[in-house]
Amino acid sequence: MSFFDKVKSTFSQGRESLMKEVSKFKNAEFMEATVSACALIAYADGEVSAAEKQKMMGFIQNSEELQHFDTQKVIDVFNKVISKLEFDMEIGKAEALRTIGKVSNKPEQARLVIRVAIAIANSDGEFDNSEKAMVREICVDLGLNPAEFGV
Repeated sequence: MSFFDKVKSTFSQGRESLMKEVSKFKNAEFMEATVSACALIAYADGEVSAAEKQKMMGFIQNSEELQHFDTQKVIDVFNKVISKLEFDMEIGKAEALRTIGKVSNKPEQARLVIRVAIAIANSDGEFDNSEKAMVREICVDLGLNPAEFGV
């Protein structure tokens, strides 16, 4: 097995593990926390262009991590969070963090929210500094150590 094949196999196993973990939490609170985290990260640079929205929506619709949830509900939550961020960044961010915070007393779910959000942030092959800063802020808000997630 070549080095590339080993890397590809490890990535596939990690993705399968993540999907299996997500499927354990088929509840609205977890979905809303996860999608809110994804929206905050997408909006980390202060705006989400039409192209970014389309890419994010496409990823959400096709995401194996989020396939266990009703696609329209996921899209509605994402759009709602983005609308609030666009209207008023601070209020929108506070509301999104409040939604994410609903899983803070459930460490396994909180960690999984971060892992899925990072996977989505990496979907375009670029995990920039503003996205990493937002992940760190979400981690701190959830009472998690950002270093645990490499940010």
